[in-house]
Amino acid sequence: MARRTTLSAALLLAAVATVGMNPTSAQASPPGTKDVTAVLFEWKYASVAKECTSTLGPAGYGYVQVSPPAEHIQGAQWWTSYQPVSYKIAGRLGDRTAFQNMVSTCHAAGVKVVVDTVINHMSAGTGTGTGGSSYTKYNYPGLYSSYDFDDCTSQISNYADRWNVQHCELVGLADLDTGESYVRGAIAGYMNDLLTLGVDGFRIDAAKHIDTADLANIKSRLTNPSAYWKQEVIYGAGEAVQPTEYTGNGDVQEFRYAYDLKRVFNNENLAYLKNYGEAWGYLNSSVAGVFVDNHDTERNGSTLTYKDGATYTLANVFMLAWPYGAPDVNSGYEWSDADAGPPNGGTVNACWQDGWKCQHKWPEIMRMVAFRNATRGQAVTNWWDNGGDAIAFGRGSKGYVAINHESGSLSRTYQTSLPAGTYCNVQNNTTVTVNSSGQFTATLGAHTALAIYAGKSSC
Repeated sequence: MARRTTLSAALLLAAVATVGMNPTSAQASPPGTKDVTAVLFEWKYASVAKECTSTLGPAGYGYVQVSPPAEHIQGAQWWTSYQPVSYKIAGRLGDRTAFQNMVSTCHAAGVKVVVDTVINHMSAGTGTGTGGSSYTKYNYPGLYSSYDFDDCTSQISNYADRWNVQHCELVGLADLDTGESYVRGAIAGYMNDLLTLGVDGFRIDAAKHIDTADLANIKSRLTNPSAYWKQEVIYGAGEAVQPTEYTGNGDVQEFRYAYDLKRVFNNENLAYLKNYGEAWGYLNSSVAGVFVDNHDTERNGSTLTYKDGATYTLANVFMLAWPYGAPDVNSGYEWSDADAGPPNGGTVNACWQDGWKCQHKWPEIMRMVAFRNATRGQAVTNWWDNGGDAIAFGRGSKGYVAINHESGSLSRTYQTSLPAGTYCNVQNNTTVTVNSSGQFTATLGAHTALAIYAGKSSC
C-alpha cells in the first residue's frame, strides 16, 4: 500500500480489499494445478526473470507476484512504488522492455505473472515521477485532473462508515473517483496494457477502499475478464466494509489466517489447527488468498516474519501442507527501518546476499511447493497431535507431514495412508520407510518438520 508514516498508518494501509472472481467467468483460486505464488517484493524485473528460470519454475511455483510497475513518485523508500503518478511502466524496478522480458521468461519457465496493481489512489504531493512525468496531488497531465478524484479530501477516519472508507483519502493519498466512467476506463486501460504484455492476473491493492461494484465494472472492461484477481481487503471486526463483499469479483486475501497463525505458533498450541480455515470463520477456501506474512504485516507487527526464524519456517511449512486457500510465500529483504527500500535498488545478484532474504528459496519452504502440488485435491487424513505443539497429518494417499514445535525432540511411530515404500523427507533430505501397515517411525528435532509425498522416493 501507500506511504506508511506511523504504526497506525501501517495498520490502516493493511485495510485493503481483495476482489473475488466471478465463478462463471473464472476460477476463484489461481487457475491451473499449481496454486502457490512467490511474492518477490521490490525485486527488479530482470532479477525476477532470472529467478523464474533458476528457481520458481523448477520448484513448482505456479505464480510470481511482482511489485507495482507504474511510474511513481521518486524516493528510496519501498512505499514510493505505491504512489503512482502515471500508468506508464516506468518505475524503479524496470522499464517496459524489462517488464515484457520478465513476463516472457517466466512463462517459458512455466510460471504465471501476477502484478501488484495500485488503482485506488495516486500520490500525496507534487513533483516529477520516476519516468519524468510532472504531477501535483490532484493533477496528472494526460491522465487525471481534479474532477477525477473523490470530493472528500480528508483522511479516512472512521472504519464504521462505508462512505468515509471508500471516498476519503488513505493516509492522505489522492483518492480516485472509481464511480466515474472515465476513471474506470483509465484504470481498465492500464490493466489491459498489462494484459497485452502477457500478465496473468492482478493483486488489487487497497481494494477495501474501492466499492466492490466499481471493481466489478472495471473488471468487466478488461480484454480478459477472467484474469485472476486477488483483492486486498483487510478484515476488521464491526467494520462497515467486509471481505465477503468482494468474492464475486475474485479471490480475497484472508488476513485473519496470518494473524491467527502468529498467535497459535507463538502463544497457543498447534493442536488447535486441526480444523483451520472455514471453521474459524474465514472466507470459503475457494476464494481465499492466504499468507504467513506480507510486506505490510511484516512491518506492522501483526504477523510472523523472517525475524522469527524456525517458527516462521514451520508456519510456512504448515500453510503449504494444509489444503485451505491459495498460498503466497512472501520473499523480501532484511530491514531495521520499516521504510527502507530494497537493497541495490531492487537488483538481486544472489539470494542471501546484500540483505535479500529469499524466503521462497529456503529449502524447508521451497520443497513444500512440490509437496502441495503432489497432494492437490486430497483431504486431510490421519491427524495426530500431542495436545500441545506437535502435530502430524496426511493428505490422503499422497503425502504426510509432521511438525514438532516443541522445545525437545520427538520420537514416535506415525500412521499414514501412504503405500508401503521408501520416501524422501524433503525437510532434511533423509529417507523414510513406510511399512505395509502405512506406518513409519521417526525422530524430529525441536522446531523441525518432516514431509514425504508420493512420487518422491529418493532425495
